[in-house]
Amino acid sequence: MTARDRPVPGTAGDPARIAGRPVLVLVDVQGVFAPETGGGLTDMDDVPQRLARIRALVPAARAAGVPVVFIQEVHKRSLVDIGRELDGAEGPHCIEDDPSTALVAGLDPRPDEFLIRKRRYSAFFGTELEIVLKAHRAGTVLLAGGLTDVCIHYTAADAHQHDHRFRVATDAVVGSSRRAHDAAIEAMRYLQRDAPVTTAALLAAFAGLAGHAVPGRDGMDDRPNRTGFVAPAGDGRLDVVTTT
Repeated sequence: MTARDRPVPGTAGDPARIAGRPVLVLVDVQGVFAPETGGGLTDMDDVPQRLARIRALVPAARAAGVPVVFIQEVHKRSLVDIGRELDGAEGPHCIEDDPSTALVAGLDPRPDEFLIRKRRYSAFFGTELEIVLKAHRAGTVLLAGGLTDVCIHYTAADAHQHDHRFRVATDAVVGSSRRAHDAAIEAMRYLQRDAPVTTAALLAAFAGLAGHAVPGRDGMDDRPNRTGFVAPAGDGRLDVVTTT
């Protein structure tokens, strides 16, 4: 069994069901949907709590040796690169150099972490994300951010099409509305039945990794490169979590 396939420990009541090396991908955690910066892309009433959970995931992932990848949607002020994104409910958004396009306060990529800028809803489309995931030998892609029904959903679908396992922290993603959020979670569950997890499950998995991580050795199929760890073996077959 390779590191890509080994399960990571969760807790019996709230399992993460991660296989292999997890990579945390934060999608568009930007001021465009954060009430603290006047964002208006969501009408969900618990965005501050969801942002707090997103912020909590980052130091926990780093402490466990889990790579963190930041995704940021950016468009030129001329909108020459916005494509068909104005054909639906959204107006001009994520304009280069606008304060609301910046990552929210408290999310600062480190020099050794990737900040990937995208021009479309999917974080895979026209970006280097797949190269980065391969570099990290990702076994499971962990998604948080927004919007659940747009960029998270399309990124999850493309992760699925690239044969990645993915998990979505259902209480650490923000939808354009509660109805759209719930529908998107169900659509992603349709693709991968174990996709919906909670922040608590991910934090528990990270805590387990922090206690079991071992140095990697290059050149071995069942070990990641020198930037990572090998996940401990376990049954990995626990009850499916409920969404939030």
